[in-house]
Amino acid sequence: MWSILLMGLAGLLIGGALSFRQQHKPLWTQISFYVLAGMSLLAAYLLTLPAA
Repeated sequence: MWSILLMGLAGLLIGGALSFRQQHKPLWTQISFYVLAGMSLLAAYLLTLPAA
């Protein structure tokens, strides 16, 4: 369940980064949104792994 929510959050963050790109906002805001989206996807993946 949490992995699905984190993947949805990653999608929203990527959409926000693309929106900032169209609005010609500073590059650091776009990069930070992409980094946060990547971290969200990584967390979603790690939650799908079986507990050792």
